[in-house]
Amino acid sequence: MNEPLILTPLRKAIASLRAALAQPKDEFVRDAVIQRFEYTYELAWKSLQRRLVEDLGGEAVVPLSRRDLFRLAAERALIDDPLPWFEYHKARNIRSHTYNERIAEEVYVVAQAFLGDVESLLRVLEDSDA
Repeated sequence: MNEPLILTPLRKAIASLRAALAQPKDEFVRDAVIQRFEYTYELAWKSLQRRLVEDLGGEAVVPLSRRDLFRLAAERALIDDPLPWFEYHKARNIRSHTYNERIAEEVYVVAQAFLGDVESLLRVLEDSDA
């Protein structure tokens, strides 16, 4: 049996993102959603990587690109489809290197889609620890 992942930070980040998305949108809420999306995304992919390392070993997982990590996660049924995760990664990177209103609006929309996928990932990770 795998050693349980510490999922509390991811749970809290998801709850924080969900709470921000539940607010009426204005520029401040949008910016809060984007910030929470960024750190929730970081926790999500790192939790995914830790699960894969525990299952397959570091030699097989650590050298993988982020895209290959998401493909492997889909093959192992940790996520449904790697393609949205490619978009989440792109949104995270583009937002961290530039700021303008159009990009902020695009990342806000991505964050809305991300919430359901990251909640699904959390359920899978919790079930794999049960």
